[in-house]
Amino acid sequence: MIRRRPVLRPLLTALLAGVVPLLAALTLAAPAARAAALTEVTGFGANPSNLRMYVYRPDGAPAHPAVVVAVHYCTGSGPAFYSGTEFAALADRYGFLVVYPSATREGGCFDVSSPQALRRGGGSDPVGIMSMVTYAEQRYGADPDRVYVTGASSGAMMTNVLLGDYPDVFKAGAAFMGVPFGCFATTDGSSWNSACADGVLTKSPQQWGDLVRAAYPGYSGPRPRMQLWHGTEDTTLRYPNLGEEIKQWTDVLGVSGTPAATDHPQSAWTRTRYGGTGDRAPVEAVSVQGAGHTLPAAGMAARAIAFFGLDSATTPPTDPPTTPAAACRVTYTASTWNTGLTASVTLTNTGAAPVDGWALTFTLPAGQTLTSGWNAVFASSGGTVTARDAAYNATLAPGASTTLGYQATHTGNTGAPASFSLNGALCQVG
Repeated sequence: MIRRRPVLRPLLTALLAGVVPLLAALTLAAPAARAAALTEVTGFGANPSNLRMYVYRPDGAPAHPAVVVAVHYCTGSGPAFYSGTEFAALADRYGFLVVYPSATREGGCFDVSSPQALRRGGGSDPVGIMSMVTYAEQRYGADPDRVYVTGASSGAMMTNVLLGDYPDVFKAGAAFMGVPFGCFATTDGSSWNSACADGVLTKSPQQWGDLVRAAYPGYSGPRPRMQLWHGTEDTTLRYPNLGEEIKQWTDVLGVSGTPAATDHPQSAWTRTRYGGTGDRAPVEAVSVQGAGHTLPAAGMAARAIAFFGLDSATTPPTDPPTTPAAACRVTYTASTWNTGLTASVTLTNTGAAPVDGWALTFTLPAGQTLTSGWNAVFASSGGTVTARDAAYNATLAPGASTTLGYQATHTGNTGAPASFSLNGALCQVG
């Protein structure tokens, strides 16, 4: 476990700037009642850094489900990442198991910098997370051939670390706002590397690749695929880190660093694929124009699950709508004043089957901040809001509607969210 050092203060100052809005929003309400529930597991195996383990196993999961390890940001926790992201709703839809590790050291960051963390079986957090994976396989019958990892910020760094330390365990990863494996490496017990965070630490593709290969010397088996996400305006872990990650993983996977395909799944997204042009390319990178340290936003978790191959559709869409169309309609109205607004959102089931448990996700326009909500359980990550059913309105019969509402502050932009997604799929608006 990393010893506490004074240098931790800039780490917390920087990373708190990206997650304070999320933490404030998460205090609005506890997670909504669901058929399945987040469960804490104790005594799961070797755990040198005293991590906590939480599992979400959806009702109706198959006998041998895939596993997605979802790793939180600094100052976060497993339960906060469960509440503030779409992975649990996607697990309900597709039947995979989600493991949420929870860091317990001061600051809530994962160890991605110590020599112990950067080698297979070396100790610290990666060993504890591997114990969680093994427990999931033994306790829940999880499929060892379908184990994946994703994370945001500190969790994205851990995603890079786990793919380097355990390439024979993880089949693919999706890192939101991370840095390359080994970029944060330190030897003095500190956990912050300013050169890496500021995006000024550059290496050749082979140099980056050699750091990954050194984590498991002698390994010659297949390597996991990697999906990378970064906002161009990220001031915490700066945008040049995306290019360094691309260098690293294209080298590790032995593919060209020149994109094989480039497209724009959404207007602000530029997606490049390396070593292939399809949905399961060895390396995929998505640059999000104008985004800060606020990922994943609405729809991005679904893209990660599609990259893993855990979605039911064989080919995720490449043009708007960016997620499958849901049998739902949303009507939005708002009352606004100088610095605030009150919004009313009516959700209607337009399908032929009941909706049993729902999560409605949308992104607030720039400058708006959620302050409260009613008739649903609200959680917010940056500007992305997820409203889950409030138990008493969990079931919507065909043609039935429910109305929820929220209050938000604004800095001048009083517009409506551009889209709404029900359980990961876009609704008709109007």
